[in-house]
Amino acid sequence: MSHVFRNRADAGRQLAAALGRYAGRSDVVVLALPRGGVPVGYEVAKVLRCPLDVLLVRKLGAPHNPELAMGAIATGEAIYLNDSVLRALHVSEEQILDAVARERIELARRESAYRGQEPPAAVEGKTVIVVDDGMATGSTMHAALSALRTRRPKQIVVAVPVCPAGAEARFESVADDFVHVMQPDWFMGIGQFYDDFTQTSDEEVRACLGAARDWQRKATRSDGDGAQPPSPEDGAA
Repeated sequence: MSHVFRNRADAGRQLAAALGRYAGRSDVVVLALPRGGVPVGYEVAKVLRCPLDVLLVRKLGAPHNPELAMGAIATGEAIYLNDSVLRALHVSEEQILDAVARERIELARRESAYRGQEPPAAVEGKTVIVVDDGMATGSTMHAALSALRTRRPKQIVVAVPVCPAGAEARFESVADDFVHVMQPDWFMGIGQFYDDFTQTSDEEVRACLGAARDWQRKATRSDGDGAQPPSPEDGAA
């Protein structure tokens, strides 16, 4: 199958078009999953004209196959375990605890690296669109939503450029809406649908967040005069 997205920015613009019903609403916030979801989320927030922040989450790689998610953890002690993967691979409790401890270290590092002294975006009573660059097993997104629910949003929207057929069924009980650009029957991995799926760097994450914050502050001061947020390449880091 040919690629659909040139890169994550292109995927974000296509996803934003699918989220058009949320444009121009003052109660909408975009939370992106680092790292790959941030350049996608930046484009969504730019088109919808709403704040952008990160929702930190880390995949728990299965023993001997770290690319396979057996679960995930997120800020706020939230954890999601994929029981079918745990059973199939006979993962022990000790292996789970080891993976959690290892990933919590990286979670704390990213919290400091990406946000610094900036407080998390206010989401209580708001419609929150949770964006990633794609979805395979859904474990990472489940952990993210578990953490997000504790912050009492009014509505949660899952938004990804690509996911396997039927993926939305796994989120009916935890999300209010599920938006995607494409849902192929044949799905081997997220990267197969991108021409450029280069790993997103910490610097790119900070640039996207910095550009979005700068634009948001300017829009707030001018009561939203129609200015668009700059590209992260313009030096807002």
